[in-house]
Amino acid sequence: MIATLEGTLDHRGNDCVIINVGGIGFRAHVSGHTLSQLGTTKGKVFLHTHLHLREDGAALYGFASTEELALFKNLVSVSGIGPKAALGMLSALSPEQLVMAITSGNTDLICQAPGIGRKIAGRLVVELRGKLEKEWSETGAPLTPEGADVISALVGLGYSLNEATKAVSGLSGAEDLSLEEKIRMALQQMARG
Repeated sequence: MIATLEGTLDHRGNDCVIINVGGIGFRAHVSGHTLSQLGTTKGKVFLHTHLHLREDGAALYGFASTEELALFKNLVSVSGIGPKAALGMLSALSPEQLVMAITSGNTDLICQAPGIGRKIAGRLVVELRGKLEKEWSETGAPLTPEGADVISALVGLGYSLNEATKAVSGLSGAEDLSLEEKIRMALQQMARG
């Protein structure tokens, strides 16, 4: 149906945008990850889209990358996960972080998304682990369960997901260290700055 949108960004909301395409305004629900990649209003934008049809209406969902769109489609294929919950997960975690959490079985990290409990997180791991490992290994995206474990530990200590992610991304050359040493290095890095 509607595979992509390219036009002028007319409005930015908390979880949606309106894109003017040839004089027609399309409302697309977007994740926080996608929203952060869009420019300012009146700028040109391009989104990959998914049209979600239900008995009571239709909604358009937009994504900055084909990988995020594919992950969204995988998430909504799981029983009990609707588009709103899938967008919530993609807003709380980057696509790479979410795939790492699912493929490593890190339900604690998945539960950081609003409205996602242990039961749903466990279902995501069971139903999507093998599929995502195959799909994301083909794209060449680096999946490191250790990074997800360090992020989960830092979030458990009270740091925000963004702070934890930045600290873990700065841990170059720490592949051979234990989990405790990686956490210690990440805490030292956050203390510096």
